[in-house]
Amino acid sequence: MDEIVGDEASDRYRVTAGELRQFVERYERLESERKDIAEQMKEVMAEARARGYDVKVLKKLIALRKRDSSEVSEEEAILELYKQALGM
Repeated sequence: MDEIVGDEASDRYRVTAGELRQFVERYERLESERKDIAEQMKEVMAEARARGYDVKVLKKLIALRKRDSSEVSEEEAILELYKQALGM
């Protein structure tokens, strides 16, 4: 009976090790893809810079597009109010 219990534990370990290996390999593939995407993003910004665009402003624009428009509008209105208060 000890052999059966030992074999079952060994089988469970093998399944767990295989599953663990799959998780690790999937994560490693995603890391590699992320590096590739980051490089492509750098290339896009380098191309934009070469064509005369302000990359810093482009990145701000991209960040704004991700946000809720009402939130952005409210923030811009407050910023304008503060600028007027400071005579800007």
